Amino acid sequence: MAVDIAFIIDPIASLDPGHDTSVALMEAAQAAGAQVWVTEISQLLIREGQVWAAVTPIQLSPVQLVSGQWQIPQPWFQAGAVEWRPLNTFRAVWMRKDPPVNTAYLYATYCLDFVDPQTTLVLNSPAGLRHANEKMYALQFPSVIPKTIVTGDKQRIREFVQQQGMAVLKPLGGKAGEGILFLRAGDRNLNSMIEISTQRGQLPVMVQEYLPAAKEGDKRIILLNGEPIGAVNRIPTGDEFRGNMAAGGQVAAVEITERDRQICQTLAPALQRDGLYFVGIDVIGGYLTEVNVTSPTGVREIDRLNGTCLARRVMAWLLG
Repeated sequence: MAVDIAFIIDPIASLDPGHDTSVALMEAAQAAGAQVWVTEISQLLIREGQVWAAVTPIQLSPVQLVSGQWQIPQPWFQAGAVEWRPLNTFRAVWMRKDPPVNTAYLYATYCLDFVDPQTTLVLNSPAGLRHANEKMYALQFPSVIPKTIVTGDKQRIREFVQQQGMAVLKPLGGKAGEGILFLRAGDRNLNSMIEISTQRGQLPVMVQEYLPAAKEGDKRIILLNGEPIGAVNRIPTGDEFRGNMAAGGQVAAVEITERDRQICQTLAPALQRDGLYFVGIDVIGGYLTEVNVTSPTGVREIDRLNGTCLARRVMAWLLG
């Protein structure tokens, strides 16, 4: 009898099979003999102490790598009839809803708390997702992060920028490089940028020293249960200082260095403690800058550049 795995995602038709890690994971689950089901956070229900979902069975036509590019079949998936089922009847439930982590997202994690861990693995852990703000989580590991402050106080931010000369401001709830600003001491727009980002001091932001190595790339490393399994470098293009793929960064093959492994070893106990099994960390110049836990991506790019199949390794771990 087939193993059932449910993926909580954005509407499946909105996904890009040649880029989205969620699709790679679903393809690997299907290849491992599992029946793939999809649902959305708006389709969760708690009744009599159980969490149910309106789930749809999916049959995928896997992408193929041809001449270094993913070729996408049309149609790339077929959907069956919707069913209401308790999530406890699934082997695993994978929370892969893209940010932002808003009120609806948080309420969905509370619903997932009702999944019985004796029957079903939820990954990443609902409590872990609530605990791990993707910017703030890294602050637990001061030995491997750049100089960093978190505040909404304009004067404190100005002093930090003055000390560092250059800095990077990040909204705590941002994603895909949205709202990240390059700050330079003496910039006439500095006060305005701080005021806008902090909503005039009402909202804290993260400010980090600018790492010149960012010009050489922002390395995304995929971790499975605390172990690095693949990496890709994202390199800024043109006048852009952000390397995020969503901001136009180019991708290139890259090695996992000894320093990268040290960073992963530093994080691993906390990730395992918090049930954060599938994580993407960002490393610039040997420093950890971010810990992505909601729907980390990069698997398709790593596979394309290295001839790997990371998602199958993940499924072997999950179903082993």
